[in-house]
Amino acid sequence: MTEGRLIAVVGPSGVGKDSVMAGLHDVMPHLHKVRRVITRAPGLGGEDYDPVTEAEFQEMRGNGAFCVSWGAHGLFYGIPVSVKYHLNRGTDCLVNFSRKALVEGAKAFPNFVVLNITARPDTLEQRLKGRGRESEQEISKRLAEAEKPLPDGLVCITVGNDGPLYQTVTRAVAQLQPLRA
Repeated sequence: MTEGRLIAVVGPSGVGKDSVMAGLHDVMPHLHKVRRVITRAPGLGGEDYDPVTEAEFQEMRGNGAFCVSWGAHGLFYGIPVSVKYHLNRGTDCLVNFSRKALVEGAKAFPNFVVLNITARPDTLEQRLKGRGRESEQEISKRLAEAEKPLPDGLVCITVGNDGPLYQTVTRAVAQLQPLRA
């Protein structure tokens, strides 16, 4: 049996990663959506995640609970080792990832694919303001980070998400399906 792919969904804040992932899962229900462990308070919307304190996170990290972990925007994120169970069964797994953790992810997962979601700066700004989670200063900082390039040498699919979500999902599915064969 072929090991499943870890599909790492990346893109700048406000690009719509969670919405694209939900749309992909609706169209491709065989995908396993990975729940990240995050040092974020519970119930803040967006993705389903396992909230922990920073002390709990560091203990989990020290005990080998994560395949990959990183810090960003004052929070810590971890991909639980349980994802390997699904990958070993041949199941493709979809996870919200960090661009700065991609090299570590490629080392941790032999069948690693990056789904890079992009959008124009004005689209990102509107979405960040609309979700109401960041201050103007935080929005400016996130917009400045939006143009960071991805590391070289990765299997990468790039899809723009400026228009209707169904169009973005349709393009992503079309590009993910041929890779599976």
